[in-house]
Amino acid sequence: MSALTPQATAVVRTFAQRLSSTRRGARLARLLAVERLQAWQVSLAVTERAEQVVAELAANAALHGRVQGRDFQVALTLDEATGTVRCSVTDARGEQLPVIPAADAANESGRGLLLVSALADRWGTDPYPPSGKTVWAEMSPRSC
Repeated sequence: MSALTPQATAVVRTFAQRLSSTRRGARLARLLAVERLQAWQVSLAVTERAEQVVAELAANAALHGRVQGRDFQVALTLDEATGTVRCSVTDARGEQLPVIPAADAANESGRGLLLVSALADRWGTDPYPPSGKTVWAEMSPRSC
């Protein structure tokens, strides 16, 4: 008779919240993300990176993805098996895809995606029909 080895089930935790497309909504997205990641006991290093990523993506949604009367959504996913956190922000402006700007010391804005690119292991965009987009970034624990 063969004995079955118990298998640990992979736990994936999720959180999502709709927020007003304002600076206040973007600030609240960052605060909620930190609170949720701390409650999930995500490592401090990943939480700090995710905090900055959510701040940038939410600010972009409130500034560039804003449509009058439409909210944006922040979502977090934690894969407990790997410790990977996925942060995503969905807004109503699917026609405006984010791009990393060319390096220009004179330009004082547009550096948020450079920061996201530096902090995240991977990032990208997905369409959100009928007219929106989701910008996401993933952070895994890494050795310093």
